[in-house]
Amino acid sequence: MDTLTRTVLHLLLVSALLCSLATAESAGFVLFIDGKTHRYLRSPSPNDAVRSRLMSIPEIGAAVSVLLGFVPPATLSAAGSAKLNEVLKPNPFDRPRAVFALEVSGIEGLQAADGVFRTAFKSKVVSDSDKVDIELPGDEVSVVSLDEGLADFTDKEISDFAYWLGGSYASDVSEALNGELTIPLASGSTMNLHLSKKAEREFIAGLLALFRHSRSAIELHEDLSQSTQRPAELIMGRFDGIKVLDLTVDNVAMHLNYDGEGLFDQTINILALQEQYGTEGVVQQGMELFSLALSKMIDLVQDAYKGQIVGVIFSNGTPLSKSETLNVVLTSRPSARWLEETKSTVNETLPEVARVFLVRKTLAWVSGIILIISTLLGIHFLLNMPLTRDTLLYSNVKLD
Repeated sequence: MDTLTRTVLHLLLVSALLCSLATAESAGFVLFIDGKTHRYLRSPSPNDAVRSRLMSIPEIGAAVSVLLGFVPPATLSAAGSAKLNEVLKPNPFDRPRAVFALEVSGIEGLQAADGVFRTAFKSKVVSDSDKVDIELPGDEVSVVSLDEGLADFTDKEISDFAYWLGGSYASDVSEALNGELTIPLASGSTMNLHLSKKAEREFIAGLLALFRHSRSAIELHEDLSQSTQRPAELIMGRFDGIKVLDLTVDNVAMHLNYDGEGLFDQTINILALQEQYGTEGVVQQGMELFSLALSKMIDLVQDAYKGQIVGVIFSNGTPLSKSETLNVVLTSRPSARWLEETKSTVNETLPEVARVFLVRKTLAWVSGIILIISTLLGIHFLLNMPLTRDTLLYSNVKLD
């Protein structure tokens, strides 16, 4: 077999590998987590176990709008409306008007921690679009972002966060923010995170940011609940803490040698990297820790909202995307028109104003006098009317 033939076969092998990886990574998911004390989602039917649900990103955005109490966009298709009807209850007057929406990149599912995700309404996501705009009235909705990173945090915050997760934090007395975080996982293993390592430090910082912003949203909700006109509340953001190896044609082109000899060896190396960093080891434990932290955050928010909030956790299956899939666009409605007396453009003189005032006052007095005289005359004739002439009172009485 000559060099050209081997090169072609190797290229075909790499193309098949990339296609299989792209297909695996394109699988997204969405979880709708119902309220604790009030149900806003439909109960799963027995047919759901054998039927595979599929939802698109625009349909997820439309579901968020409906849960907030607003109408879905006019661009939603009839098939999309039918899918919303499978997820949401039909009563338009029974909406939570509060949504906790979080996009997670780089994972294909969440661990069933404490039953929060196990009882959720699950569906697969079709990545037919990278970004969808959700138009909401700015004066009727409050939006809290979870995306803002932490400028700084202390060992005390990390220690409290670790205790909240059921773990511990051993700080370094010689250097701040250089300790070790130990968290027990539901699988029985224990995850150790060292803040001295950049990747693990960023992962913890992302989880801590979600926790801090969730607490800020709860504080804002307590203030809004005191107002007479409570707006709809949307808590949304994106979590990129878990990274998986994404192989694209461009990335492979940077690592492959096109001399025909080393091509197959480089392909084997890429497979080894995918096996090492894709689903095993630290990444798998990180997914378990993220599932644990997110489930506890949802419980915290549910308790603050007294169960009147729905969680929407989704991934579109494209970890290379840098921006949020759901983009909130706050619109302003036209102000109401009030009936006002038109102002004359001609400068009126004082005699003209006095004449208009005198005419209006004269008409008012004349009308009042006429009404008083008519009332007195009616009372006089009513009291002096003969009984036989009162047809209203004695219409059924025969008089001789």
